[in-house]
Amino acid sequence: MRTRAMVSVAVSACVALVACGCGPEKAKDNGDAKPSQAAASASATAPSGAPSASAGTEQPSPAATGSGPAPKTKERAIQRYEQYLRGLGREDVGTVCEVAGPGAKKAEEKGFGPCTSTYVIVFQMISPDQKKALQTATVDPQRVSVRTLDRIEMPLEAVRSSATFSEEDLGSYTLEYIADDYYITDGN
Repeated sequence: MRTRAMVSVAVSACVALVACGCGPEKAKDNGDAKPSQAAASASATAPSGAPSASAGTEQPSPAATGSGPAPKTKERAIQRYEQYLRGLGREDVGTVCEVAGPGAKKAEEKGFGPCTSTYVIVFQMISPDQKKALQTATVDPQRVSVRTLDRIEMPLEAVRSSATFSEEDLGSYTLEYIADDYYITDGN
């Protein structure tokens, strides 16, 4: 059975890798498109046994495209978390690792593997019905906790989907505004 600890470790490891390999620091150095910045017209495919490196129909973050900082708002934090949830559902390691970069960096510094490797394990822990539900999941803004606009909590109860998730399956996350956009920094 899946454990919340394994998912949190995976999230943390993935967030770490993104910050090292394709997170906000890299976005400033490299203006080239990344796999997680595929055009919105790219067609999304059903998840296969192997994770996809494309972002499907997700929009790249404004900070990653060089169009300026993303707005520091609750709405933007929700949008980023929804990108992450949909990336999980599509097994889109590029999107997942881009949004979860700083948290994955922390886990990698503690000895866990890179984000891309860790999330392959996480994808296997999510049932097909849950993956399908995550592809259209939304977040209830009324259940989101805004400590400050720099630190926003996304509790499990805020996720709206056609499948049920427990703390062991998905958990709650903290998004922080870092380098002109929101990133997952911690899983509770």
